[in-house]
Amino acid sequence: MQIDKKQIVKTYGQNEQDTGSIEVQIALLSARISNLTEHLKTNKQDLHSTRGLNKMVSQRKKLLDYLTKVDINRAREIKAKLGIRG
Repeated sequence: MQIDKKQIVKTYGQNEQDTGSIEVQIALLSARISNLTEHLKTNKQDLHSTRGLNKMVSQRKKLLDYLTKVDINRAREIKAKLGIRG
């Protein structure tokens, strides 16, 4: 599964050059997390990738916490679109 960054930026960004907004960053991290999760299903012993996955999940959680503090409605909306629990 290849990550199509341009499509994600177009979907979640305010314009096509908007790569820095919180929603885009969360969506890109979510795509990378799902891609790495699929890799780890077949390669269970890949501890380096497991550590990278944990770091990405932690970073996404920090971004979601920040977005919740700033604007809870935007946080709920992005969680619903991406299917993120919590």
